[in-house]
Amino acid sequence: MLLNLSNVPRDYAWGSRTLLAELEGRAPSSAPEAEVWFGDHPGDPADVDGDRTLDSITGGSLPYLLKLLAAGSPLSIQVHPTLPQAREGWEREAGLAMDDPARNYRDANHKPELIVALSDRFESLSGLRPVADTLRLLELIGTPADPLRTRLAGDGDVLRDTIEWLLSGDAQHDVDAIIAAVRDAAESESGEWADALRAAAGIAGVYPGDPGVVVALLMNHLVLSRGEGVFLRAGLLHAYISGLGVEIMAASDNVLRGGLTPKRIDVPELLSILDTTPGAVPVLRPSTRGAVTEYPVDVPDFALRRIALSGDPIEVAVAGPAMVLATAGEVAVSGADAVSRAVPIGRGVFATEDETSLTLSGAGEAFVATPGR
Repeated sequence: MLLNLSNVPRDYAWGSRTLLAELEGRAPSSAPEAEVWFGDHPGDPADVDGDRTLDSITGGSLPYLLKLLAAGSPLSIQVHPTLPQAREGWEREAGLAMDDPARNYRDANHKPELIVALSDRFESLSGLRPVADTLRLLELIGTPADPLRTRLAGDGDVLRDTIEWLLSGDAQHDVDAIIAAVRDAAESESGEWADALRAAAGIAGVYPGDPGVVVALLMNHLVLSRGEGVFLRAGLLHAYISGLGVEIMAASDNVLRGGLTPKRIDVPELLSILDTTPGAVPVLRPSTRGAVTEYPVDVPDFALRRIALSGDPIEVAVAGPAMVLATAGEVAVSGADAVSRAVPIGRGVFATEDETSLTLSGAGEAFVATPGR
């Protein structure tokens, strides 16, 4: 059985008034539009055929959450828990109301995630950069970065210790000096660190004086082109800076924040789940077989394929509850009953578990989400 899916964009402050509107071919919105959720998570289940929500169909059992994400300004720096960490945190906070500001865990699930760029340029901070590389970057910032440089040159888990220092509230004088120097360096640098410095300076313009601007200097700055993706495992520090993308994740809303936000930052809890192993986070530039592009990730919760339609129907095998999200052109979907239904851009179709293959037709682009293998 196939069911139409839609939802109302969530109006988080970092959203864009234009990105989703341009995707869907409508006028800019009067308020920020940040995310559109296609899932059955109780935080915002998708609407089904206009009169039901998806959780009434699935019972809340869908293992993934598919989203359109439109970043008009930087999201908070954040990290998500592993499954054991989420379960322990959920049980520990059982006595707190869901709207209690002291609550960190909204459910008992982990939250690995994959984002694929829809805009021509999508900027992200993904994972912690190797310390030796960050020390080279700090040379461009000069003397104001000395306190940061000294900590990174120490012994032990220097990244964890440095992040704790930056977020503790005791480093504000040094933070302010580093941010000012970053802005100066961004204006003059044209070498390998130019993009990273300009990104940090731009973030500082949105969040002046926020220690997260300096945390961002410790992170890998990635620029995705349309169709490229990045996978973020649990424990990996990250923040999306700008752009439009399709995001899929385990069905969770667990977020521990590490800067660039007016919301509460629980530093001890953040550090307890943070993976400070440094290293590059690879951009997924997957091989394409004909019209189908796969984004292989090693998680059981979700899998994502991008389908480029050019007029000929394409049959896609699916296992388990599936979704088709239209992102360009004209897209239609049919299942076992062979009845074709058009899918407007920015909306989706849900296929129940009895469907084992879907036929996509038209001239456009769609993403197919399923549980992982």
